[in-house]
Order: sequence, then C-alpha cells, then structure tokens
Amino acid sequence: MQPSSYDFQKELEKAFAEAYSMGRTNIDINSGELHRRVGGYPGRNHRMPLCCEVMKKNMKKEDQILEQPPKGKGASLTIRYKLPR
Repeated sequence: MQPSSYDFQKELEKAFAEAYSMGRTNIDINSGELHRRVGGYPGRNHRMPLCCEVMKKNMKKEDQILEQPPKGKGASLTIRYKLPR
C-alpha cells in the first residue's frame, strides 16, 4: 500500500516531537529520508511529490528551505523547521 499524506504528516510530527524532547531548537528534514522512514522509497510507485507537499505545508514563516531540486519536489528537498511546533 502506498503512503498517504496522513502517513507523511504523522512521521513528520514524530520527528518534531523526538527532536524537541531532546532539547533541540530546530530540525532539518530531508524528503528522501522522510519517505524512507514511511516506506515505499526508493521504488517505482514512490510518492515523493506528496511527501514534499506535506513538508512544505508544514512550513511556518520562521522555517527555511535549505536545499530544493529544480522542480521543487524531489529527494533532495531539505527544510529546517524551528521547534517547538
């Protein structure tokens, strides 16, 4: 079964919570790593565009994109999120 936006959202929230519980003030999330944690990547039926959409929807004004592929949705997308969320 392919991952849904819900799956990516939950894994992202889990990463935020883990980093915050360790006393961190920010966390860098890479879309390729997030997708691997959720499953289905790499693979023929990956959901990388959806993964990137979820990551970008979670951005707040104090967050920043550290790296982004030319088309905006790919495994190199990396966003620094400020904590707490």
